[in-house]
Amino acid sequence: MGGWKLEVGKMFMYMMFPVVTFHYFNQPQYYEEWVAKAKKELYPPESDEVNMLLREKLSSIRQKRELEELKQLAAKHQ
Repeated sequence: MGGWKLEVGKMFMYMMFPVVTFHYFNQPQYYEEWVAKAKKELYPPESDEVNMLLREKLSSIRQKRELEELKQLAAKHQ
């Protein structure tokens, strides 16, 4: 039907398609445009205000937990 020329053409396509797509999508300008932009959207830079609020919340949770543990220990010893 197609002969050896068709087989060579198909083999060329099978081998060149991944190489061409790798070359196209790994250009530095595309990296900056797609990857860096997506990374900034998924992982925004941390702010000091958010960190402070998180620390305050964690300390209040720890204090509540310690009080509960102390109450349980006091109840066991009575």
